[in-house]
Amino acid sequence: MRRFLIWAWLLLAGAAMAALPGDSVYQLDARLTNQQGQVIRLDAGRGEPVLVSMFYISCQFVCPMLIDAARDTEAALTEAERRRVKVLLISFDPARDTAAKLEAMAKARGLNASQWTLARTDPATVRKIAALLKFQYRALPDGEFNHSAELILLDGEGRITARTSMLAGADAGMVSAIRKQMAARQP
Repeated sequence: MRRFLIWAWLLLAGAAMAALPGDSVYQLDARLTNQQGQVIRLDAGRGEPVLVSMFYISCQFVCPMLIDAARDTEAALTEAERRRVKVLLISFDPARDTAAKLEAMAKARGLNASQWTLARTDPATVRKIAALLKFQYRALPDGEFNHSAELILLDGEGRITARTSMLAGADAGMVSAIRKQMAARQP
């Protein structure tokens, strides 16, 4: 009986993965390492809204503003809404942004690890994720980067449903999009 239950669970889990929409970024079988050094999947937030963006730790201007914008967006939500939305920031500088550095940054910025994931992966996977998110970046000779600055909202199935480049405060349109998703998917 136990063998049958395991088989049924695997079959259902496989069916759920197969049920992803064609435009889901979760179609990419990407492995990330979070700030605690744990390997997680790109689709770890599946089922709930995820605010996602890309950044690098040594950025002195835009990336701190991006983190502040995500925090402001989170703060514009009710406590119950905040518990349901996740934030995923993926480094596009994996050569320098180790899990230990990600963790130090998360602690320095007071980012709640139950809601915020700072992650890294290999350079090839970084490029694939950036392409799926339509996030642009390029390395400069001095080790810095030119890059997009956007918060991107994924729905529970990993589809891009909203994006904002507003980095001063919470974008009311993004907050509304998060609430709309939550209303459509009551737990």
